[in-house]
Amino acid sequence: MQARHFNAPYLTGFTTRLIAKRSLVSLIAASVFLLGTLGLTATAQTPNTKARGKPGSMEVQSGDLVYYALERDTLMSIAKQFTDKTAHWETIGKRNHIGNERAIPIGSAVIIPAELLTEESAPARIAALAGTVTALNKNGKEEILSLGAILNEGTQITTGKNGFVTLALADDSRVSIPSNSQALLAKLRATKFTKSPRTEIKLLDGRVESQVSKLDANKGRFEVRSKLAIAGVRGTHFRVGVNDHGIANEVLEGGVAVGQPEKPNAIVLPAGEGNIVSKSGVGKPIKLLAPPQLLDGYQLQARPRLQFKLKAVENAIDYRAQITRDAQAQDVVAEVMAQDLIAQFNDIADGNYFLRVTAFDANRLEGLPAILGFTVKAKPEPPFPLAPKHKIRVASVEFKWTQNTEAHHYHLQVAQDQEFKQIVLDQDQINHVTWVTDKLAVGDYFWRIASVQEAVNNGTKKTDHGPYSNPQSFKVLPGQSTHPFADNGDANLEFTWPAEPGQRFLVQIASDPEFKKLLLNKDVTEARVKMPRPESGLYYIRVRATDADRFIGAFSTPQEFEVGLHWTTGTGEALQSSGGKVTPSVK
Repeated sequence: MQARHFNAPYLTGFTTRLIAKRSLVSLIAASVFLLGTLGLTATAQTPNTKARGKPGSMEVQSGDLVYYALERDTLMSIAKQFTDKTAHWETIGKRNHIGNERAIPIGSAVIIPAELLTEESAPARIAALAGTVTALNKNGKEEILSLGAILNEGTQITTGKNGFVTLALADDSRVSIPSNSQALLAKLRATKFTKSPRTEIKLLDGRVESQVSKLDANKGRFEVRSKLAIAGVRGTHFRVGVNDHGIANEVLEGGVAVGQPEKPNAIVLPAGEGNIVSKSGVGKPIKLLAPPQLLDGYQLQARPRLQFKLKAVENAIDYRAQITRDAQAQDVVAEVMAQDLIAQFNDIADGNYFLRVTAFDANRLEGLPAILGFTVKAKPEPPFPLAPKHKIRVASVEFKWTQNTEAHHYHLQVAQDQEFKQIVLDQDQINHVTWVTDKLAVGDYFWRIASVQEAVNNGTKKTDHGPYSNPQSFKVLPGQSTHPFADNGDANLEFTWPAEPGQRFLVQIASDPEFKKLLLNKDVTEARVKMPRPESGLYYIRVRATDADRFIGAFSTPQEFEVGLHWTTGTGEALQSSGGKVTPSVK
């Protein structure tokens, strides 16, 4: 007899009629007969009865859904329940080798392929945000985004200058959109029951960086599309950017299938490689540049302007630096392009951060990142040092600085070395903007000043010591002095003092210690001066030197001297005796 072929519904109906008319033995005989006459095999019609489970329960295996059949379940009812389309019953039947869709034993396993499962919305959440970031929803409404906001499929995100946002997807993947970029959340879905992600990001401008959770186990899909290229992954870390050469793809971990819309999987880029997709085609793989290295000293940033010095990377034409709060560089605070191998940032609050720095090659492919931790401690800011500078000629050194309105007090240090390992003066709790000391001997020194804040929180005093100012060097020279004066009775008085080559001097002699009543105020180039003898009495002298380098020192300490009475001859000369000049006694 020629074998007749019927579809499963016909066979099911025929078998049902047999059950109604025959006994169990007759049914078995008829079933064997039917198998022979219809050209079907037992394995083709018998469902997968090896796997059993609790009827009505389900589980996920290798990304597919496994359902354990209930009484009266059919392939059509199962297809409708899990895929929302009755027409999928044939595909499910073939996948499970079920020919008779109504002969599914209770508790037997029925595998529903992941690609058939119903999809449901899987919104994204803003996990990190800095600067200005806006969203345009599918209804055309624009809003400024905030941390924690929920974004749905169809939202278009735009980041401004120094605007950054990282999205957390339902499967814990992360999508970071840096400054000056625009991306559309074209698809944010997941399969019902298995939660297998279905994500599509459309890059309109700028860059997007993705850290995708492993998708092999759940058969998820993640794609970044642009006008020229498609990058699809199953779990990896990669970047896609728009530049003057086309679409740049850069793989940091895993592998990425890259192609064009008409040929989506042209090549697979492994970790450490990238390529350019342009109108002319899919470019060949290019090895990404190595992570840049930093010169030492970056670990502590103690100034409002942060500065990082880079070592040059071979074949690099540019460098990007980002400050982030996390080692994964998902919470970006700021970014700059380095100038002359120096990356500088302003207005970064005190705290612990990470610097992420990359190099660009001639294709504008961004290389592998270096991520380094550092600390900012720039507040409260130090005052600006005023004096001393360079050198001084005084017995007592006066330190001066500008006032910091945020400071409770100041901390002054003086050392004999620029690294402040040999500290000779350490004075805290200074409440004014000056400090005077006579404890410094002649020599070379460095000084610095810091602001200190104090606050009381719940009865506990908290001190916040800011960074020191840049070290200021100065030299303590011997203070200006005058030689002792002795009145020899001459008509002219002569005064002398110590001097150094090239110095000039200002000499002042007064009848009062405040030097308000000057008898002499004279500039001289020699370390001596003469003046007519004044009336008898007490007088004061002081000298100020100007060095050859035009440094003007301080006045010497005023020296008191006495001019006595004296007798003169008719010619005006001092009266002499055998014992010398004759002076009258004064009582």
